[in-house]
Amino acid sequence: MGLFDWLRRRPAAIPDDLWQRTLASQPFLAALDADEARRLRALAERFLADKEFTAAGGLELSDEICVAIAAQGCLPVLELGLGAYGDWVGIVVYADEFVVPREIADDDGVVHRYADVLSGEAWEGGPLLVSWRDVQMAGGDYNVVIHEFAHKLDMLNGEVDGMPALHSGITAERWEGVLLPAYDDFCARVDAGEETIIDPYAAEAPGEFFAVLSECFFGIPDVVAAEYPALYELLRDYYRQDPLARLQKK
Repeated sequence: MGLFDWLRRRPAAIPDDLWQRTLASQPFLAALDADEARRLRALAERFLADKEFTAAGGLELSDEICVAIAAQGCLPVLELGLGAYGDWVGIVVYADEFVVPREIADDDGVVHRYADVLSGEAWEGGPLLVSWRDVQMAGGDYNVVIHEFAHKLDMLNGEVDGMPALHSGITAERWEGVLLPAYDDFCARVDAGEETIIDPYAAEAPGEFFAVLSECFFGIPDVVAAEYPALYELLRDYYRQDPLARLQKK
């Protein structure tokens, strides 16, 4: 019986060696101080007890897979609490990229069917899907787990529009006044053909901008702070964490 089996029945300690390997596997986790790492571990243990992991695409679940996803997914809510993830249960882990069938009707009412090849997706009120191969690629400006978990935070107050449910420390006016101008500026840079360090996919929509910038906030905080200082401060106040300060301590 694996760790992911019994943790679904009751919270229990993640083995020390597995936890230390998980932290050491990613710089943004290794940068946590001792107290942050201890609290993240407690959150991950509770998360593993609350969520249901399912394998797909020929993958066999392991302790390593479940703990890696739990650690990365709980990092954004380290100071917000697991209540932010309380409205969904399932996590489907594919071995690699997966295909999701889509339907869209055009202006004439004609339905077009196509297939999306994805590395991750968050369903409103439903499960979160990720590719294990992409989870392992986490680092720098790319983190499929944080990206999809940011979408889950965005969904807490309705549609994915780039504005998550805000706590008392941030007003909607401030959020829109900082994020939307940064989004417009980034879109203009992408449209002009600039090769940006931040993934151009962030220009797709404000919701994707929030998710991609959340990846970058934790993975390359120095880039976010340099290119969009007001947005870095906004995300710092929202997540109640300062990854740039962690980076500068190392």
